[in-house]
Amino acid sequence: MARYLTPSKIGLLVLASLYTESVVPSAATIPVLSFIVSHVLPVHPGTSRDESALYQRDSTIAIVDFQKATIGHVSGIPGRSVWDLILKKLWKINSFDALHIFFDTLSSLLQRTPEEQDKDREDGIDPNPNQMLLSRVSPLGSFVRRAQLEFTRLQFHDGVALWNSFVAYRAPTLPQWRKRNPAAGTTSFDTNLHEDHLDLGDRLTDAVYGKLADERHKEAIVSTEDVEKLLEHQVDQMQRMGNRLPQAVRAKFRDMLETGVTVPSLSHYVTFLDSWKAGDYPSSFDNLHRYFDYTMHNRDRIFYQYALLNLAILHADFGCYSEAIIAMQETISTARENNDMGCLNYSLSWLYHFGKAHPEELDKVQKKGVLGTEKEALAFLKSKAKETSMWSLLSTSLLSEARLALSNGDSASQAFEGILKASHLNVTKNALNAVGSQMSMQSSIFSRLGVSSQAGLTGEIFLQCYAGQSPVEDIVHCICKSAFLLAQKGRYEAALARIEEVDEETMRTLKYYQYWTANLGLLKLRRHLHRDNLVAAESVLYQLQAAPNLGQDLLFSISTLEIDLQLRRGDYTKAMEILESQATRLDSQEADIFQRVKLMTLKARIYEKAGIAQKGFSVALRAASLAHRARLMPALWEGVGAVCAVLISLKEYEGAAKLLESILPQALECDDCVLAAQIFSLLADAHMGLAGLAKAETLQRKEQLTKALENVGRSFDEFSRIEDVKGQCEMMAKKATIMHLNSDPVLANDCAAKYLDIKKAAKEELYR
Repeated sequence: MARYLTPSKIGLLVLASLYTESVVPSAATIPVLSFIVSHVLPVHPGTSRDESALYQRDSTIAIVDFQKATIGHVSGIPGRSVWDLILKKLWKINSFDALHIFFDTLSSLLQRTPEEQDKDREDGIDPNPNQMLLSRVSPLGSFVRRAQLEFTRLQFHDGVALWNSFVAYRAPTLPQWRKRNPAAGTTSFDTNLHEDHLDLGDRLTDAVYGKLADERHKEAIVSTEDVEKLLEHQVDQMQRMGNRLPQAVRAKFRDMLETGVTVPSLSHYVTFLDSWKAGDYPSSFDNLHRYFDYTMHNRDRIFYQYALLNLAILHADFGCYSEAIIAMQETISTARENNDMGCLNYSLSWLYHFGKAHPEELDKVQKKGVLGTEKEALAFLKSKAKETSMWSLLSTSLLSEARLALSNGDSASQAFEGILKASHLNVTKNALNAVGSQMSMQSSIFSRLGVSSQAGLTGEIFLQCYAGQSPVEDIVHCICKSAFLLAQKGRYEAALARIEEVDEETMRTLKYYQYWTANLGLLKLRRHLHRDNLVAAESVLYQLQAAPNLGQDLLFSISTLEIDLQLRRGDYTKAMEILESQATRLDSQEADIFQRVKLMTLKARIYEKAGIAQKGFSVALRAASLAHRARLMPALWEGVGAVCAVLISLKEYEGAAKLLESILPQALECDDCVLAAQIFSLLADAHMGLAGLAKAETLQRKEQLTKALENVGRSFDEFSRIEDVKGQCEMMAKKATIMHLNSDPVLANDCAAKYLDIKKAAKEELYR
C-alpha cells in the first residue's frame, strides 16, 4: 500500500481541479473549500470535540461523503450539480494509463514558475483566462504538489494496487453514472476491457481484477499516513484524557492492519499505553522497550529522556516506587543534559506530586536537595512554566500552591487567590484540560468552609460543561465526590446511582476502576455501619484494606470508618489503638490539617463513649482551635460538639446549650446528617440537664423537657435519613425516658414499641 496516496485523496484532487476550472459557483465555494481543507490540513490535537468525526477524519473519506458535500450545490454548467461533475471526472479516469495522465496534468493547476512562464512565451502558449491557478505554497497547492510527487515515487506494484483500490472505491457510483451515461456498463471502469468486449468472467479479467470480479474487494482503503494520523491522535487522546484505546478504534486499527499496510513504530507506543491503562505490566513494559529501542536506533539520544519518563511513571503506577524514583532522577539528569526544558519541568512537577502521594518514598530525594522545600519547589515550577509557556503546568502549580495552603491551615483567601489565578490562566490560554483540577479544588474549599450546596453545584457545573474536554481521572473524581455529598445527606440510592454514571469505557482502565471500586466500597461500608450490619461492614472493610494503590485520602477514610466500626462494637481499646497508629503515621509526614483535626475529634469522642469525657477536653478544645484557625467549618462544629459533650459531663448544661444553639444554623448548612444528629442529640442532653436542675412541676422544667423532646425528635429525623439504626434507637430510648418524666406512660410505651420495631426491622434487613 502507498505511503500517502489513497482513492479518497484522488477524489479530493478531482474536486480541487473542478474548483480551479471555475465551474464551482460563488455560493458553493466556501462549502467546497471547507470540505477539501478539512481533510487536507492536519488537525491540531484537542480542537475537535466530536471524537467519531475525528476517527473518520483520520482514516478515509467514503465516496458518499463526497456526494453529501456536493450534491446540493449547483455548478456553473446548467443542469449539472457539482457532484455530477465529480462523477464525470472520476469515470474519465478509465484505465491505469488515464490515472498516470491525470497525475501528470496536475501541474497545470499550479502557478507557473518564472522559468516555465518564459518557456511558455517562447513556445507561444497563452495562459487560459478561465482557469484559476493555485499558489504553489498554499494549502491546496502544497497538497497537489505532494500528491504528484508521491505518485511519481510509487513502485509499479504499488501503483497497480492504488488503481485497483480506486476502481473498488468508485464502483458504488456506477448506477448514478449510468443515469447520465447510458452506454456505461459493468466493465466501464477500464476502457481496455470495454473496447475489447471482455467480460468480468474472462480469464484475462480474472488475472487483472480477480478480487473485483469476485466482489470480495472489501478491504479498508488506507495509506501508511492515515494509520500514523490515527495513531498520533490516539496517543494524544490517551495522554491528555487518560483513557484506553476505544473498542471501535481498536477494531478500525485491526481492519487497517489486515490490508497489509506498513505498521508505524508508533503502534508499539499505543499498545504500551493501552496495556498500561489495562494494568498489564509485562505487556506495557515490553512494548515500551520495543518503541524506544526503535526511536533510539533511528534518532540517537534525543528521545532518551522520554523513554525514562515513561518508564518512571509506569513503575510508579504498578507500585515499584524505588525504581520509579531512580528512573525519574535519570530523566531529570538527561533532560538537563539535552536542554529539554519541557521534559525537565514535567519531570520535576511529577516528582513533587509523587512526593505528596508517597512522602515516605521521597525522603532520600529531598535530602539530596533535588526539590528543596515544597514552597521552593512550587516557586521554581511556576517560574520555569512561565519561561517555557507551559500553561497547563503553571495552572497545576498554582493549584498545588493553593492545596498546600489548605493543607497547612493557611488562609482560605490565599487558596482562593491561587484558584482564581489558575482559572484566569485556563480561560485566557485555553488550558481546558486543567479546568477539572481547578473546579475540584474549588469544590474542596467550599466543603471545608461548610458550604456543601456550593461544593455540589461546582461539581455539577464541571460535569455538565467541561467533562468533554477534561481528563477521565477528573471526571471520575468529581462523580465520586458528588456521590459522597449525596450520601452525606442520607440519599444513598441517589449516591449509588450517581457513582454508577461512570461509563464502561472508563472502567476498562485499571487505575480508575480501583479508585471507583474503593469509593463504592466506602459508600457501602458507611451504609452497613449505619444499618448496624457489622458483619457485612467488616467484610467490606477487609476488602478495602486489601485494595492496592489507594491514595492518602481514601486510606484515611478507611481508617476513620474502621474506628467507627470498633466504636459501634463497644471495643474502645481497639478503636484507640487504630487511632494512635493513624496519628503516628500522620506525624511522620506533612499531613493535611483536616486529617489531624478529625483524629483529635475522634479521640475526644472515644473518651466520651468510654465514659471519661473529661479526659478528652484538651484534645477537643485543641481540635476546635485548629479548625477555627484553618477555617475548617464542619470540623469546627464537630470539635465544638466534642467540647460541649465534656461540658455536659461536667454539668455545665447552660453553657453547653448556648454554645450548641449558636453553632446550629451554620452546622445545618453543611448538609451533614451525622453532624446535625450529633448536635441535636447533645442539645437535647443539655436541656435534659437543665430540666434536672429545675424544680419539679415548674414551668421552667416543662419548657426544658419540651425543648429536649423537640431536639430528640429532630435528631431522630437526621438519624433516620442516614438509616442509622443505633442512633434511632438511642433517640427513641431518650424519648421514652422524657415521656416517663412527663407522666405519660402511653406515649412512653409507644416509644418503647417503636424502639423494638426499629430493632426488628434492622434484623430483618440483615437476612434479606
